[in-house]
Amino acid sequence: MNLMKIAVDAMGGDNAPQTVVEGVERARDKYADLEFNLYGKESEIKKYLKDESRIQIIHTDSEIDMNDEPVRAIRRKKDSSMVLAAKAVKDGEADAFFSCGNTGALLTAGLLIVGRIKGISRPGLLSTLPMISKSEGAFNLLDSGANAENKPEHLYKYAILGKYYAQKVRGITNPRIGLLNNGTEEHKGNKTTQEAYQLLKADSDLNFVGNVESNAILKDVADVVVADGFTGNAVLKAIEGTASATMHLLKDSILNSGVTGKLGALLLKSTFSELKNKMNQSQYGGAVLLGVKAPVVKAHGSSDSAAVYYTLKQIHKMLEEKMIPDLVAYFEEAAKKADSVEE
Repeated sequence: MNLMKIAVDAMGGDNAPQTVVEGVERARDKYADLEFNLYGKESEIKKYLKDESRIQIIHTDSEIDMNDEPVRAIRRKKDSSMVLAAKAVKDGEADAFFSCGNTGALLTAGLLIVGRIKGISRPGLLSTLPMISKSEGAFNLLDSGANAENKPEHLYKYAILGKYYAQKVRGITNPRIGLLNNGTEEHKGNKTTQEAYQLLKADSDLNFVGNVESNAILKDVADVVVADGFTGNAVLKAIEGTASATMHLLKDSILNSGVTGKLGALLLKSTFSELKNKMNQSQYGGAVLLGVKAPVVKAHGSSDSAAVYYTLKQIHKMLEEKMIPDLVAYFEEAAKKADSVEE
């Protein structure tokens, strides 16, 4: 059996290293073909590690916290748990990189240390979100925050990256690609989205379904929704905030509705539990930096051990399906075709 190794920033996140170690052990027990390098304070990690099978601890006292400026931290804290984990992937000592830590620092480490795939100038952050119109189902949003500004060709390549992810990780044969816009008509949007629309429409290998609006993306209109990073992140935060506010509103309404309301809530307890699970984004894994030479995946800073496990499960699928090597081969072939046309 060929073992796949994941480099883990064990000190990243609000509840590290406990939740990270617990999630890693659960993934290790589930997948016999996974092994882990945990980077961080050995004494702290060992407090929570029950079994060291297929787990190696690489000690370092340095770590990047949430308040560190990303680029400066990556360049100056070369012995930090995050930098060492990213460097292990670059040097071929690990196959993927995972952290719950500083998002900006992780993106910087992915770009500067792991490195971009040739042909991708702006890697994007892919998030997976639930569809409310189906009992089961989700869609991918890309870019959800890696870049503040994008050009039309960046959005076009996000569609290709998102297509590969949906096929390899989520098992969708011919994923529907939608372009996030302020209207469904072809002429809608600004210059960037209008030009991106034409690029997407012209590629017969993409199942492009046209423009989609933000009020429809939770309703099964597309499997992959492409957006510039600024807009995508704003939409992501709006969805997360609305879901959280709705659950709080329901809870407050029940608590203030007297005995009748509490009895009704008791009868609907399983329904509320199902709704809560449906809107729990962590079950779909973490945010993936697509466009770099290896899986680089970020879980939320407040992740519990279950969220860590689901993210490692996601990484396992990416490695198992050889998604990144396929992407590298695709863009290498595209570059060769472009060169031959120029000649």
